[in-house]
Amino acid sequence: MNVLGIDIGGSGIKGAPVDLEKGELAGERLRIPTPQPAKPEAVAEVVGEIVKHFDATAPIGVTFPGVVVDGVVRTAANVHHSWVGVDAGELFGGAVVLNDADAAGVAEMTFGEGRDRKGVVLMLTFGTGIGSALFADGALVPNTELGHLELHGKDAEHRASDRVREEHDMGWDKWAERVEEYLRHVEMLFSPSLIIIGGGVSKKADKFLPHVKLSTPVVPASLQNQAGIVGAAMAAAARR
Repeated sequence: MNVLGIDIGGSGIKGAPVDLEKGELAGERLRIPTPQPAKPEAVAEVVGEIVKHFDATAPIGVTFPGVVVDGVVRTAANVHHSWVGVDAGELFGGAVVLNDADAAGVAEMTFGEGRDRKGVVLMLTFGTGIGSALFADGALVPNTELGHLELHGKDAEHRASDRVREEHDMGWDKWAERVEEYLRHVEMLFSPSLIIIGGGVSKKADKFLPHVKLSTPVVPASLQNQAGIVGAAMAAAARR
């Protein structure tokens, strides 16, 4: 069965039909730049454009970069603040809406590096911010948002996200030092058996992961930056 998954990010909104048996995209994805400012109505227009492009019918899954409880947005760090309190499920025409990193993590735990892994597994997505998905024996602890842990008096994602690397024109080795510092912090808090690195940087893991030294195994996501789309589609199918 193919289901449309849509992944809303700080810089781009991506969508594609997903083959839920294989856990992979069933067609070429469509990416549209995230409107700036990323207000609800403007983002909803783009989501509608993607749905129309694929001529999709329900169920549809959509990820959001913030805390989402029962389809309602509770935080919006990397999009416009007017999202807080919005029923995103209703705004997107009845779509299933969930946190973006949670969606990516569920996909990776089902089809990728986390498959059949026991204990505590932590997926971290590095992009405009840092998203997190925390699992205990395969069960998701939703909406952890560990990118907002404090490091040096500021949100960790303001020191170690991929956006920070680009804005400060950091070399991969220099950025890896910040990533390692952050990973050591979450390692101390959760003692995970595995840390999975997702987001756009997962495609370039060979450039920075060799510089990251940790007791916990750290691996790039198998699904790379497609994980959010796959997880969104999985969530939609589960609600049928």
